[in-house]
Amino acid sequence: VQLQASGGGLVQAGGSLRLSCAASGTIYRIDLMGWYRQAPGNQREMVAEITSGTSTNYADSVKGRFTISRENTNNTVYLQMNSLKSEDTAVYYCYANIKSVQYIPARNYWGQGTLVTVSS
Repeated sequence: VQLQASGGGLVQAGGSLRLSCAASGTIYRIDLMGWYRQAPGNQREMVAEITSGTSTNYADSVKGRFTISRENTNNTVYLQMNSLKSEDTAVYYCYANIKSVQYIPARNYWGQGTLVTVSS
């Protein structure tokens, strides 16, 4: 199983970006999917997550600005980021809790990270 993230880049404060993360490989079921981020000198923090039933959870710092969604038919999770601030600058990592085979426990998989830079 692999997760491939894309969509990062340089944007001015107040702008928008959309991140995508597609899971591929042997997949029986995907449960929780989400995004973390890590800014220089900081610990990795949860940004947003979404269940297979599309319930969502957001960090307080991004509520009202970011929207997480998923397309189960193509095993992809998205993060729409609006009203970006300089403090959103970080490497964003997607993850997914994936069961590859029916009778084997699910485990977390991580994408390679995509850099988001917000200039003020």
